[in-house]
Amino acid sequence: MDTLLGVAVGVGLSAACGFRVFVPLLVAGVAARAGVLTLTPGFEWLGTNPALAALGTATALEVVAYFVPWLDHLLDLIATPTAVVAGVLASAAVLTDLPPVLRWGLAVIAGGGAAGLVQGASVLLRLKSAALTGGLGNPVVALFELAAALLTSVLAILLPLLAVALVLVLCVLAFRLAGRILFGRGRAGGEHGSDP
Repeated sequence: MDTLLGVAVGVGLSAACGFRVFVPLLVAGVAARAGVLTLTPGFEWLGTNPALAALGTATALEVVAYFVPWLDHLLDLIATPTAVVAGVLASAAVLTDLPPVLRWGLAVIAGGGAAGLVQGASVLLRLKSAALTGGLGNPVVALFELAAALLTSVLAILLPLLAVALVLVLCVLAFRLAGRILFGRGRAGGEHGSDP
């Protein structure tokens, strides 16, 4: 059961990295420092003062930058691959009961995959918001992403199975959103297609 919970924590933190790269790592570091989260040997640095200071600074800069409409799209070019790497690290940091090969394989596939999927969906949502509002709605999207990163990170640590359920719901919504944005599928198309 401990392994399953570790995987759930890792997937939840990784998915949160798709919303904000540094928030989940900061939350994990604080939780480790408080003794709430056990880290994999070699990842104890995540709860040290220098790491918490660096992650806190990076989180503040990332959060503020996403509230600037033109800068958020520029950040997506950097944040997308960075979110995947952060997702892999977040998963590997909490998969304490697995041998290294299995830990890193699962971290890359589940952690990197969850982070990449959520990041991709948030990029599409921001693009749709920019197209519909000329970028004026993007700060609302940024606020939603920040709240989602915090909520998913905290749930991953305190209620990991609920966090995984939330991640699964987010994945389904992401696929539906991507289909609507990329292929123009929607309610109007479905109704129109059902006409004789």
